[in-house]
Amino acid sequence: MTTLTSSTDKRERPARESFWQRIATEISEAISRGLYPPGQRLPSEHLLAEKFGVNRHTIRKSLASLSSQGLVRVTQGSGTYVEDFAVELMLGKRTRHRQSLLQAGLRGGLQVLQSSSVRANSAQARALALPARSKLLCLNVLGEAEGQVLHVSERFFPLPRFAGLDAAIAQTGSITAAFTACGLTDYTRQESRITAQLPQAGVAAQLRQPASRPVLEVTSVNIDSDGTPVEFATTWFAGDRVKLSIRHDD
Repeated sequence: MTTLTSSTDKRERPARESFWQRIATEISEAISRGLYPPGQRLPSEHLLAEKFGVNRHTIRKSLASLSSQGLVRVTQGSGTYVEDFAVELMLGKRTRHRQSLLQAGLRGGLQVLQSSSVRANSAQARALALPARSKLLCLNVLGEAEGQVLHVSERFFPLPRFAGLDAAIAQTGSITAAFTACGLTDYTRQESRITAQLPQAGVAAQLRQPASRPVLEVTSVNIDSDGTPVEFATTWFAGDRVKLSIRHDD
């Protein structure tokens, strides 16, 4: 059976389809005016639907648009919150997650999501100056501040030198403290390479953001005082929550 669409339906459809955009624009303007300051929870979907005289599906579409723009974040079971201003993190010769947070007046740490022993591929072996197929400790790590995820990373450490590093990070929330527990008292950043790109679905999920929102990908190598590589990492920073500053004086 063929269904016919009236000319009236055709004229009304664009207005209906764009109404969620007008709601998103109005909420966005309210955020820019400070009506909803950073970190504040927006009214519930039910209240917003009543305010604008629409159904909750339309409100969800508006909020999804605002989320993709980095203006709000939707937390399942909690609500929708205005995004905070970006945290400034320093990348330098001595890059330390916890120290960067303290400089920003925030508290946070690192959490090991997954730990495994792997064999080095060519890129990992080259970065760590090891023979191909060398044994490595692979850690999937989440970095947070004040309960907000700032970055996730995939980190590789030579074995057996850093056996037990995962347990030390889990206990201290700090790679620096975990290195100290493994006998490494100081290390420095040899290089950092920064790229802006769209994240893979798994990374986006860990960062609690849409896959359509760009991230900052930083590939880095850390070395000990003898110049021996001790860590090869790829870190994905939430682009709307983090500003990266490069220091040349340390």
